[in-house]
Amino acid sequence: MAGVAVLVFALLAATGAWVYARGLDNDLARTNPFPPGETNDRPVKTVDGALNILLVGTDSRDPDAPMDQRGEWRADTIIVMHIPSNHQEAYLVSIPRDLYVPVPESASADCDSGQRRKINAAFAFGGLPLAVRTVECFTDVRLDHVMAIDFGGFEEVTDALDGVDLTVEKTITSIHKPYRTFTEGVNHMNGAEALDWVRQRKQFARGDFDRMRHQQEFLRALMNKAASTGTLTNPVKMNDFLKAVTAAVTVDEDFSLIDLAFQFRSLRGENLTFVTSPHNGSQTINGASVVISDREQALAMYQAISADSMADWVAANESDAGS
Repeated sequence: MAGVAVLVFALLAATGAWVYARGLDNDLARTNPFPPGETNDRPVKTVDGALNILLVGTDSRDPDAPMDQRGEWRADTIIVMHIPSNHQEAYLVSIPRDLYVPVPESASADCDSGQRRKINAAFAFGGLPLAVRTVECFTDVRLDHVMAIDFGGFEEVTDALDGVDLTVEKTITSIHKPYRTFTEGVNHMNGAEALDWVRQRKQFARGDFDRMRHQQEFLRALMNKAASTGTLTNPVKMNDFLKAVTAAVTVDEDFSLIDLAFQFRSLRGENLTFVTSPHNGSQTINGASVVISDREQALAMYQAISADSMADWVAANESDAGS
């Protein structure tokens, strides 16, 4: 998801397709995800030029449900993408959807106004505005932009690239209809198959953490396929890919595809670092399995994002960064 967004920026910048990008920008669905009235205690932006983008991978029983309010949407993937002021790399921090955090009563309420819940409950209860408020309260990182990507739309994105190759570490049967069998080894998957694969978690020892890893592998595979010669030299295929991506996303009102493509023209897939928000594993609280944040480590990492010093944090915590 986040990696594909970066790739779109890079492709548009590399081809200089600014007029074409303007058309894509106009086609993006938009919403206002930031707290109404600019809540007084939002985190302060500390470093000019650095950007923090909240990326939410969504799933819905009703694709027409509004993203800015309570509804049928679920946040299956939550990522804070930090792009340093040098615009040479990007850090993608995956936040487990079951992370147990304080969820404010509303998008404009104080951070301590609500109660602790799984972080994906914020999206279910208050749409993108409450998700933004909850993430900012938890991380104390100011978010500059928001991009919500409908996983259902990624079927079309994947099919526009004629599928991707994904490694299956053990043979499993999907828990979703039509109950596909994924065979150990490298599998070439179309959009429906890949989406089904990255939704699996109950068959794996680490559950949701393995699911997050599979999502990251899927995004890398999409990036590699989109950046391949077969896509870049085929105008029809490249157009299908870019149209499918923009059709699958909803962004904030100030999001500019052209501006971001120009700013991030040096970014490539190899410049992405995937990190998981530090945690102490799962516990059962009030009968529910939740993920407990490692408060000290998480605080240090999010302070590094605010201070634009993630390279130093990753170097000092390299063995734990992706766990």
